[in-house]
Amino acid sequence: MEQNVIQKNMWNTAGKAGLVLGLVSTVYLFISQFIGQAGMPAFLNSVISFVLWAAKFIGCIWIMKFFMKKFASENGSVTNSGTFRLGLAMSVLSAVVYAAFTFANVAFISPDLFSQQMDMVMQQMAPMMDSNTQSVMETYMERLPQITFISNLIYCFLYGMILSFILSRNIPSKDPFAEYKPDEQ
Repeated sequence: MEQNVIQKNMWNTAGKAGLVLGLVSTVYLFISQFIGQAGMPAFLNSVISFVLWAAKFIGCIWIMKFFMKKFASENGSVTNSGTFRLGLAMSVLSAVVYAAFTFANVAFISPDLFSQQMDMVMQQMAPMMDSNTQSVMETYMERLPQITFISNLIYCFLYGMILSFILSRNIPSKDPFAEYKPDEQ
């Protein structure tokens, strides 16, 4: 019975955390896309983009750690492997949220932006490409939303899996003297 409660709590926590993590990454995506189109000087654009990326990176680590610690404190019998499973569930759910938003961005929200960028790349690379390469690039552009979805799904899941493995090693914290039993006299 207690295991079912922990499992239910794990999925509830993972759902909330996955949504928060996915939305943080999505907000970063749209802000950085807006900054890229704002026409700022390249140096200022680079500095702002780096600061935003660092904030997102550190923020996602903090959010995952926060939800793992909260889950461990609310469920006293959870082990390190339980928090790792929570991290995996958070990774899957946040990856789905972020990948869905990137798909929507490429396919529906800003398709003109991506086609303009691809046209610019094709014009610059045209002297170096033969007709077969140009054909493959056109096919790639047609499938860009799907490729973006799958690649972001895989990347976000792997990133979250590695992060949850690292964080779960110390959540919940281990008592190094738990197995030490003084001699009874």
